Amino acid sequence: MLYWLLDISREWLVEHRLYWLFSVLDQVQFRALAAAGAAFALVLVLGKRVIAALVRLKIGDTGQSDADLLRQQAQSKANTPTMGGVLIAGSIFASVALLADVRQFYVYMGLIVLVWTAAIGAADDWLKLTAARRGTGRQGLFAWEKLVFQLGIGILVGYFGFSRGNSSAELDLAHVVNLPFQKTYDGGEVNTSLLYLPLAGYIILATLMLTGMSNAVNITDGMDGLASGISSAVALGLFLLCLVAGEPAWARYLLVPYVPYSSELAVLAGAMGGACLGFLWWNCAPAQVFMGDTGSLCLGALMGYLATIIRQEFVLLVMSGVFLVEIGSVMIQVGVYKASKGKVGFYKVSGDKRVFRCAPFHHHLHLGGWKEQQIVARLWIIAVLLVVAALATVKVR
Repeated sequence: MLYWLLDISREWLVEHRLYWLFSVLDQVQFRALAAAGAAFALVLVLGKRVIAALVRLKIGDTGQSDADLLRQQAQSKANTPTMGGVLIAGSIFASVALLADVRQFYVYMGLIVLVWTAAIGAADDWLKLTAARRGTGRQGLFAWEKLVFQLGIGILVGYFGFSRGNSSAELDLAHVVNLPFQKTYDGGEVNTSLLYLPLAGYIILATLMLTGMSNAVNITDGMDGLASGISSAVALGLFLLCLVAGEPAWARYLLVPYVPYSSELAVLAGAMGGACLGFLWWNCAPAQVFMGDTGSLCLGALMGYLATIIRQEFVLLVMSGVFLVEIGSVMIQVGVYKASKGKVGFYKVSGDKRVFRCAPFHHHLHLGGWKEQQIVARLWIIAVLLVVAALATVKVR
């Protein structure tokens, strides 16, 4: 909004020699950092009021899992309100609307992804966590219902995102298959050996990225500060990648795809990082609020969206290694248990065998003797190292 106002008043400001007061808004790097600061401040300022409102509504989460021991340990968190993701989603939306060029397709499509997935999570949280008060009715969205809506936004992003390219070699890089360590440019020109995604391929990839990352962050959200801390680190990596992808000189220097107008997405990534850090203020142990599906679904979807648009899916997957291990552990646990009917595994639980003591993986570590604070801090460290390693792969080409 501020950039749009600057744009329409630019001539008047120049004429009256006032442009220098607002010229900093022409720098996307400044607006991206300002969005991070604004989102952080909004979460910090509004946190107490939102938490108090959630407590009054009795929107609490017991944090229960399929392990009796963890169920007992989680009772101390039974009165902690959830659905705090409204703080995350709301601050991201407000900061981006204020500081990004909202006329750009990639920006308003990102806001649609944010609102869409936050609404899915909010509906699920509300139905589950007011069930006791309502007494009857739905206990939450069915898994297939959530999946349908997640796939729906993925398909929309894939279809309309693909339409941004055309026959120009530079713009068409928005459709390139960006393989690990692949040089997008060779001798200053676009590499002729690049592969390009057709419409169907782009839609499938976008759908998988948005849906997969959304569910991966959701699965990881099970300990105080775990998902919000890791998301902050990943958002920082995406912030840098968006700036590179949207600047021709930087993209050519690092030999990565240049995607016109995508630098504005750095404002979205910055706001996401700032919101996660602000939420961590209230979510660190002992948590005063949980993000719930409202926050985790939209954070993961935004990560998948940003990586798809700037053609950095592989780099995001490396940065999100902790998220992938978490969702992978659930898939392995459930898949092996169902296939073997509880006869295959390394640990005996309730008479059956399991691959892990409990899934997701952070609960496996917890039951193995690690304290919750140790798990969270160590996974944060691993996440930061993965972000550094992922960004290093951008240069090694």
